[in-house]
Amino acid sequence: MVQNKAFIYKSIPVGWPVAGKDLTIEDIGFDDAAPPPKGGFTTKNFYAAFDPSQRGRMRDPSISSYSAAMQTGKPVTSVHILGRVLKSDRADVKEGALVLVWSWATESFSAVGPSAQVEVIEERPGVPLTAYLGPLGMTGMTAYGSLHEIGEPKKGDTILISAAAGAVGQVVGQIAVREGLHVIGSVGDDAKLDFITKDLGFTSGFNYKKEDLNAALTRLAPNGIDIFYDNVGGDLLDVAITHMNTFGRIVACGSISTYNNKSTSDNYGIKNYGQVVRRRLKWQGFLVLDDNITKWRKERDENISKWIADGSFKSVDHVTDGIDRAVEGFLGMLKGENLGKSLLKIAEPE
Repeated sequence: MVQNKAFIYKSIPVGWPVAGKDLTIEDIGFDDAAPPPKGGFTTKNFYAAFDPSQRGRMRDPSISSYSAAMQTGKPVTSVHILGRVLKSDRADVKEGALVLVWSWATESFSAVGPSAQVEVIEERPGVPLTAYLGPLGMTGMTAYGSLHEIGEPKKGDTILISAAAGAVGQVVGQIAVREGLHVIGSVGDDAKLDFITKDLGFTSGFNYKKEDLNAALTRLAPNGIDIFYDNVGGDLLDVAITHMNTFGRIVACGSISTYNNKSTSDNYGIKNYGQVVRRRLKWQGFLVLDDNITKWRKERDENISKWIADGSFKSVDHVTDGIDRAVEGFLGMLKGENLGKSLLKIAEPE
């Protein structure tokens, strides 16, 4: 047996998860001498992806949703785990391969069964390893597919992106800049504002904590908004509706403003819903594995890998170094403290 530190989901949080009570780090052990699972394989893990959707899975199992609730006492389920195969009993996964395992435990070593969804990573020149968990992972598929399928961007359109410096927001914004849109980002601090405008090339942006939302949109989008890419929900969504142009499109990606509320009664109530009818808005949600989103994968893979390699597209990560700091990194992601895609570095890639 070897040490196998894991990020453990101990109990269902009420409001914000509490370190040491709801989330802990524990050694759950790993038998490195054992054969791999029948039809599966074992891995040494290098990175785990943090994603706001994980908070929604920390709930009472009796509450149904599009993804299963996590099990208390077990490792936190990550959207992606990236690791190296140690032993394999699966024909399409060779020993030594670099793999991305979907919806798997956040732990140092894994025994992966035959039913797991797995991608063998074919490394591309000039593309950092972490990009396969970000713009070339679920995050990038979310951004690329939904922007094109639901947002229907056209050159000259004005797009507003909430949580614009976050994992999805930064990818959406960079794609929109490349496609000739007028790109406005909403962020929560001045450093992030500098980042999206100076580093990522957004047309403009605003700090929602410092400026009245209606005033900001009036100033930055005097001719209205054609696309609102919404990662947050809440009062910005409510105000943005009143600035949408006729036949505008709202891409409903997330509502992180509600994820840590103690009950639905704490959620912000939309006051301007009537404008959806009057302005004939399209307001659509999606899941990243929907067929109309994944059909964009080949184009996403080709374009974004090429853009990263030629230096015209930034793959920006916030890396929490060491599984002992997993709780800190996860909570930082939920609080909006992290810049870019939030990742946990479990071990040095080899």
